[in-house]
Amino acid sequence: MLNNPASIGRRLASMLYESLTIFAVLLVGFLFPQIVLSGFGMALTGHALWIHLFLLLMGYFTWFWLHGGQTLPMKTWKLRVLDASGRPMRPLQAVLRYCAAWPSLLLFGAGLWWAFFDRDRLFLHDRIAGSTIIQDLTPLNPPHQTDGTEEK
Repeated sequence: MLNNPASIGRRLASMLYESLTIFAVLLVGFLFPQIVLSGFGMALTGHALWIHLFLLLMGYFTWFWLHGGQTLPMKTWKLRVLDASGRPMRPLQAVLRYCAAWPSLLLFGAGLWWAFFDRDRLFLHDRIAGSTIIQDLTPLNPPHQTDGTEEK
């Protein structure tokens, strides 16, 4: 386990903020294309809509997790997702985490409740994927020193 694990409350608050970001992603990447397609007399229906939604959100989450380990809400709440040993996630690991998060959330949040009983306080999808969320303690703009002296 890493030295600075994020608290459950901080992770849940970030997830609440993430829902607002997801709304914007779905608006741009899901609703607008549907409106444009319907203007041309075409539309995705049934399973194609669900596949579109699933792939759109998978692209969003996995891209951010693989490029810095943070979505915008995670940056705001100073959280970072890493593998269990503290290294950046691997692509298949990010996809596994994303896929495991769906039932974790949709089964009445059972995968979130899991964290209250897990020895490391991990969500179930993190336990399955071998990932963890840490509190990112690195400063956003670290001081830049070129000559060994500090500016005042």
